Amino acid sequence: MRHQSIAPLAALVVVLVWLAPARSTGQTSGSGARATKPWTPPRTPDGQPDLQGSWLNNDATPLERPKALEGKRFLTDAEVAALRKNAARLFGGDVDSDAAGGDNYFLAALANPEVYKNRNATGSGVGAVREIDNRTSLIVDPPDGKIPPMTPDGRRRRLAESVAAFAAPGPGLPSGPEDLSNFIRCITYGAPRLGGAAASYHNYYQVVQTPGYVMFFSEAIHDARIIPLDGRPHLPRDIRPWLGDSRGRWDGDTLIVETTNFSPKSSLLGSAENLHVVERFTRTAPDKINYEITLTDPTTWTAPWTAVVRLKRTDDTIYEDACHEGNERVMMGILAGARAAEKAAVR
Repeated sequence: MRHQSIAPLAALVVVLVWLAPARSTGQTSGSGARATKPWTPPRTPDGQPDLQGSWLNNDATPLERPKALEGKRFLTDAEVAALRKNAARLFGGDVDSDAAGGDNYFLAALANPEVYKNRNATGSGVGAVREIDNRTSLIVDPPDGKIPPMTPDGRRRRLAESVAAFAAPGPGLPSGPEDLSNFIRCITYGAPRLGGAAASYHNYYQVVQTPGYVMFFSEAIHDARIIPLDGRPHLPRDIRPWLGDSRGRWDGDTLIVETTNFSPKSSLLGSAENLHVVERFTRTAPDKINYEITLTDPTTWTAPWTAVVRLKRTDDTIYEDACHEGNERVMMGILAGARAAEKAAVR
């Protein structure tokens, strides 16, 4: 579906007037060869690189490098063409495949089954189109394309997060809403968001800049991160927002955002209040932003790690995500099912 901008967004910040993109120009060298100047991003009225507009993450590249591609950082052109052909067959409309969220789109194209089936899928994957390029993982550091090993505490939190996310049966039966994930409760999907796009939704972002601030507005649960750029210190350590406390600064044409003070109730792959995130946004072309994310938490992982997402400029507009806080109808079903399972267990 196509998306429509949310009207209340205008009340948050004043949208700056778009500047015309700067064009690369050519020069003729003394040898007669035509040299092209590096592309320079347009500027906002206050002189900063202009990142504004709507951006889409439609990348099929998996977060971690699949075992079948161990030691292979990049695919050949022929391998990319074969994966695209497999994906077109599986999800192009001729095969009744399930929806393939996250890394599953790439992994399905790699395995190339007759039909892709996923018992956790909530719909059909017919018509899904994701972009496959030559990368084998979003993770660029460590070089093996894998998240570093987890600490024992990190593994424990990750397991609890997985149980809460899927309302697992057995000992994981939820006694109340607090036992379920922020995702299911529609509180927040967290930031930064990693992994492949869920489908054709929840992967749009809008960037708005004003003097001294930048705002990243996510389609997912309409999260808005309003980030000051004026050099102010982070909040006191006892103030911990769901999405952490972000501060930004410019380093040449790159916007660097450092986020600390995550809530203990936040969750990103097992990490929470000890997470430290550094994001780097660099507009490399009129329609491209290179988005680099470095995550550090010695209580969760044995080493920092870095992933790179490629955002593409889009003229699509953004609809409001109809996942309201509390998610009442879904929550009632989950908790009613848990109580029924408990009654059945004591008979």
